[in-house]
Amino acid sequence: MSVLRTKPIKDVLAQGEADGSDGKLGLKRHLGARDLTGFGIGIVIGTGIFTLTGIEARDSAGPGVVISFAIAGVVALLAALCYAELASSVPTAGSAYTYAYATMGEIVAWIIGWDLLLEFALGAAVVARGWSGYLAELFGLPTAWFGEEGSVVNLGAIGIVLLLGVVAIVGIRESARVTNLLVLVKVAICVFIVAAGLFFVKAANLTPFIPPAEPAGAADDGIKQPVTQALFGLEPSVFGFVGVLSAAAVVFFAYTGFEAVANLGEETRRPKRDLTLGLLGTLLISTVLYIGVSLVVVGMVPYTEIDRGAPIASAFKAAGAGWAGVLVSIAAIAGLTSVILVDLVAMGRIGFAISRDGLIPPSIAKVHPRWGTPYRISAVMTVAVALLAGFLPLSALADLVSIGALCAFVLVSVAVPILRRKRPDLDRPFKVPFSPVLPIVSALACLYLMLNLSVETWIRFLIWMLLGAIIYFGYGHRRNRLATANPAPTPRTPTPRQLTP
Repeated sequence: MSVLRTKPIKDVLAQGEADGSDGKLGLKRHLGARDLTGFGIGIVIGTGIFTLTGIEARDSAGPGVVISFAIAGVVALLAALCYAELASSVPTAGSAYTYAYATMGEIVAWIIGWDLLLEFALGAAVVARGWSGYLAELFGLPTAWFGEEGSVVNLGAIGIVLLLGVVAIVGIRESARVTNLLVLVKVAICVFIVAAGLFFVKAANLTPFIPPAEPAGAADDGIKQPVTQALFGLEPSVFGFVGVLSAAAVVFFAYTGFEAVANLGEETRRPKRDLTLGLLGTLLISTVLYIGVSLVVVGMVPYTEIDRGAPIASAFKAAGAGWAGVLVSIAAIAGLTSVILVDLVAMGRIGFAISRDGLIPPSIAKVHPRWGTPYRISAVMTVAVALLAGFLPLSALADLVSIGALCAFVLVSVAVPILRRKRPDLDRPFKVPFSPVLPIVSALACLYLMLNLSVETWIRFLIWMLLGAIIYFGYGHRRNRLATANPAPTPRTPTPRQLTP
């Protein structure tokens, strides 16, 4: 079937080797392992630490939210191992989209590419509104223009998206420098939060660590309940281990985005080594910080009294250290800024890969001759995110980011054993241990977390997928590179620092 045609690995590698210097559609290589880790931490450490900790501790898991972060971190790490094998073997823009195209077929690739655009666009828009709110709180700005409630247009969210969009378009090196600086600020303050908060932790606040399960309110019934409860007719409940698992599915949002590192394969100087280091380094550092910060927060304040909007700042205030709230606000602004920037960079690379393959008009995949970035598609994505962030209250849609990422992780996990079977000769600088067992476990774990998201989230996700199907069958299926038999770009001659399979 034509919808299941796959893209030859040699074409993927040829596109990845083109650097744009000879007029081919390729990106310039500027990044190393430190830059990739900075990008990864820049997008991962943000909203999860500064908001989700309080919401899920108070509403679903109690102090057990620490276990929720640990479970989500382990699942993310399993997926990262699968990403590392594919990214080091096939370093290219598009990450999961390209891997699916080479293994499972065109329709699956389109679904995952469309899914990733949803993840990064909504993620950037939601975080931009959060950034605007923290800025208003820190400097006393009018909520009519910078707040979440009661405003027609959020100027702060629009402004930060457009500003960072320019940074993403001007150059990947400039984006890396800005991101690395912001990462240093927020990691330093996160370490401070853990170190200072330990002095205010009370054992009584951690008991019971997993509160007994209790019936959920009426608002959590119907389409608001997790799919697992709806499928098996279970009574909607919160807390207990069910609450911990439900919270794990939601706080997984905090780990989403690390796959943006894999999107930078064509801009990495030594992709076969540095992509693996960047992916695994991102997850390990972020998981340790998440567990440490969440433990401190639930230890400082009884979980029933944690503030949903600003859990960390309010915890220090309740402990008599309100001065720390200012540092937390600064860390939040720095953290959310880097998340938005990396989201915009990743969206540009995914859109570039899809456009280069002809599934959307190839003209928007043009690379700027001086900046070496896909400036047209990046500009389009920036404007779209700015409009979403400025005019739509997207907090209710945050779960869509989680389900989008988890769907991508399922397909990437499945792609590992498929590609090993199809191309056993492919050079694999990093291999997932115990394959195919571990990739299968990764896929099942991600699927299970997806089923712990609400019915409402699944309905919205399926509507987005239906819209993508209309675009694919209306344009991409007939007009893409494989359908028209256009050849891939001629590969450049590799340098000694670029090992080819």
